[in-house]
Amino acid sequence: MAASEKLPLEGIRVIDCSRVLAGPYTTMVLGDLGADVIKVERPGSGDDTRRWGPPFTGGESAYYLATNRNKRSITLNFKSEKGREILKQLVAGADVLIENFKHGDFDRMGIGYEALSKINPGLVYCSITGYGASGPYAAKPGYDFMIQAEGGVMSIIGPADGEPYKIGVAIVDVTAGLYAANAIQAALRYRDKTGKGQKVDISLFESQISWLINVASSYLVSGERPKRYGNAHPSIVPYETFPTADGYIAAGAGNDTQFRRFCHVLDLDDVSDDRRFRTNPDRVENRQALIPMLRERFSTRTTDAWIKLLEEANIPCAPINTIDKVFAHPQVKAREMVVEVPHPTAGKVKLVGLPYKLSETPLGIYRHPPLLGEHTGEVLRELGYSDQGIDSLQEEGVI
Repeated sequence: MAASEKLPLEGIRVIDCSRVLAGPYTTMVLGDLGADVIKVERPGSGDDTRRWGPPFTGGESAYYLATNRNKRSITLNFKSEKGREILKQLVAGADVLIENFKHGDFDRMGIGYEALSKINPGLVYCSITGYGASGPYAAKPGYDFMIQAEGGVMSIIGPADGEPYKIGVAIVDVTAGLYAANAIQAALRYRDKTGKGQKVDISLFESQISWLINVASSYLVSGERPKRYGNAHPSIVPYETFPTADGYIAAGAGNDTQFRRFCHVLDLDDVSDDRRFRTNPDRVENRQALIPMLRERFSTRTTDAWIKLLEEANIPCAPINTIDKVFAHPQVKAREMVVEVPHPTAGKVKLVGLPYKLSETPLGIYRHPPLLGEHTGEVLRELGYSDQGIDSLQEEGVI
């Protein structure tokens, strides 16, 4: 689809100096919402994720394709004076700049917030780092896996008596990107009211801590160190996975009324009447007595059979789908969560669709994930450079 003037962020220009995941995810969200995102990459190599594979298609990695739709790509060497000058020219006409270099790197190159805000006082400058712009860890680089470990989430994931597990996707990077996109839009709103830009300081470490949610709150209230429960829930019982005759099922009861229906479906009415299990606090206290009985009963029927019975009783439940089953899911198809996009080297690529649906400003994928430097000439011409000047910059290694 073509970009529409009705898109929410139409008219907003974003200079994306980030790479890998947290920053590119931020700018993808802004691009999905209609911003003109100019992805600035290193000449010759570009974003590291372009080489993170297999799989590849049309010379592009699946990893890169995942987070770079709805953008234009230019190459620019920040280490050259002319490269930094071009960046400043871009910033002069931009609304947002995003970078996720180590804390202080852009300042040392003379293109940090203080320098760029003098060129454009309305600039919203977003810096995404491992640990933030202050504190004793400010200079330490951040990596999703390491932050999952240091930020506590791995201590609560995995079997109760086994080793800690990480989450299977780079969830710290993704959530930091979502927080950044949200904060940037808040800063733009403030800019629209006052004319003043500002610096947005996002860290992976704080992002991860912020979504510990009830686990963090439970610790802060009780002072007790949270435990690992595998697929079980620390404060709702039953609420976990159970083995069936042919696989596993996720099922649970969020309140006492549901629990009575849950037990009725399993033909365990006597269990719901047991004083040890009448209320959720009782069940949490006595989970070691309750769960083995439920596991034994679930093992007598197939997953599909239990799904049918539980759904009929309005009990929360779900199969444990593999990724191929997810993308064959009728709801995925109905909600257009797979989009096929024309691509200059791959022919067509399948991308995950947009999770946000807006009634008055429908969104879509109107730009394929760009080839490295695909739009360098186009963007430089918008800045007033001639073809001869662009050729000269390329010969000098600036682009």
